[in-house]
Amino acid sequence: MSKMSKKKIPTSDKKDKTEQIATLLGESRFEEYVELISNPKKIIKRNFIAGIARGFGMAVGFTLLGAVGLYILQKLVVLNLPFFSNFIAEIVKLVQDRL
Repeated sequence: MSKMSKKKIPTSDKKDKTEQIATLLGESRFEEYVELISNPKKIIKRNFIAGIARGFGMAVGFTLLGAVGLYILQKLVVLNLPFFSNFIAEIVKLVQDRL
């Protein structure tokens, strides 16, 4: 078996590489990530707020989508098209029966 020879890297190259790594870690905000991971309360708080924001966004989105849908249905009723008018009348009848 032969011994593998280790190549010696000059000290200046090691310092340059170390500085490059330190710069990259600083730019990637690695420290903030480690701090966040080490504090579970922060993670829970951040995820809770994000969940509330998503839920609020969905509620607003569905409300707007429903309003646009009702507006379009309203305009179709005014046009008095046979297929749409009968369809909407049937929906109204079903809703009134359930109430």
